[in-house]
Amino acid sequence: MTVPPAVEVPRTWALHPDRALPSDPGVRDVAREILRTTQHLPIVSMHGHVDAAMLADDEQFPDPAALLVTPDHYLVRMLVSQATAPGPIRDAGVHTVADLGVGPGAEADPREIWRRFCAGWGAFRATPTRFWLEHVLIDVFEAPAPPSTETADLLFDHLSERLAQPEYRPRALFERFGIEVLATTDPATSSLDAHARLAADGWAGRVIPTFRPDPLLEPARADWASLLPALGESSGVDAGHYDGFLDALRERRRAFVRAGARATDHGHLRPDTTPLADANARRLFDDARRGEIGSAAAAAFTAHMLFQMAEMSAEDGLVMQLHPGVVRDHDRGAAARYGHDIGYDIPIATEFTRALRPALEAFGHHPNFRMVVFTVDETVYSRELAPLAGAYPGLRLGAPWWFLDSPDAMRRFREATTDTAGFRNTSGFVDDTRAFCSIPARHDLSRRADAGYLARLVAEHRLEMDEALDTAADLAYRLARDSYPAPAGAAA
Repeated sequence: MTVPPAVEVPRTWALHPDRALPSDPGVRDVAREILRTTQHLPIVSMHGHVDAAMLADDEQFPDPAALLVTPDHYLVRMLVSQATAPGPIRDAGVHTVADLGVGPGAEADPREIWRRFCAGWGAFRATPTRFWLEHVLIDVFEAPAPPSTETADLLFDHLSERLAQPEYRPRALFERFGIEVLATTDPATSSLDAHARLAADGWAGRVIPTFRPDPLLEPARADWASLLPALGESSGVDAGHYDGFLDALRERRRAFVRAGARATDHGHLRPDTTPLADANARRLFDDARRGEIGSAAAAAFTAHMLFQMAEMSAEDGLVMQLHPGVVRDHDRGAAARYGHDIGYDIPIATEFTRALRPALEAFGHHPNFRMVVFTVDETVYSRELAPLAGAYPGLRLGAPWWFLDSPDAMRRFREATTDTAGFRNTSGFVDDTRAFCSIPARHDLSRRADAGYLARLVAEHRLEMDEALDTAADLAYRLARDSYPAPAGAAA
């Protein structure tokens, strides 16, 4: 493919220092002062999806498209949503996710993928993706101009030159970003080899795993029975019968704790935690092994297993993260052709009060139990989740995330939850990203949104300035650190 000559563009692109701060001049002045106290605090990233092997290998990132475009489902889904509309995205050749480097038959030319992204830059106006990418391009890579059809090759060459430098390798960027601890998300059967290599290099406690057993808890999956041998092999326990299955999960949790884990992670459709009698649980397990379990019975088994996970968290001290309420792979044809996590996960209305009652009645006051609940259904913040977090000492309300990690949604979160739950019954910010370079951008946006909310409380004489400054440090740093204590036996 012929590469057109680079476009000469003067460096005039910069981040505005007041981005995402309140528009009222008086409140903005207060927000600026609050932000100054949190802007350079370390990042505690306790829920994310960065691959630990990337940091263990510490190899040069391959190209700008592989780093910033292909792995970012926020970005991919927006471009594909415009694929049939007349305009620059369709003209650039975007028809499916494959045109952005995703899945079988994907575009293999990174420069072409990058050009398609740049052609669609206008689609991201006023979205959090735009905010994060501007931060990454300007602050991390010193990009000379915004993405566009005209600047695509200039930017690709500029970023490629930066990525070839040692200070742009993963571990160097980790240090530059000011990350104190980064939690990854790992399958229950993971060997945790990358974490072991990091620990051997002196990174123990800085990059930590998170136990994600979802496929093993969902017997409605067509491949569920085929997953049991891997659980047995990784745990050294026969997982082919119900009691062994539970013991194997306990053993894998212990392995994660030894590797430094502080939390589990559960992303099922519903948050139901209703337990079954042991005899019923054994019967459903055996039905599932034979492939004879119905959808209602499978949902009941999943709810039972969430209760078991809560009980195990009370035993071993791993924080139980729960984020239900998303229909995965809404376009089943796209998932079959291109794979999972390509932007077709869609939120649904979710009920928590009755669903969490069994687990909270059993463990919500247990001194060793901590559950952090996230949602993408913000209508339940004030009605259900904030009152629950304001009552049970074992429950924390997770930060706005996924579809809610935008400036306006973050403000609505504080407005909906603070009256009932206060600030200290929330978990601190989590970035929930696999786009490594966006971690500081996401935390920066959260700190700005919270600075604006706290500034309004100061301006309305609902908080003193010293209280606002202390609370800002809680929200930016201390709550994320304290909401995820290390269990006994975790790697230091």
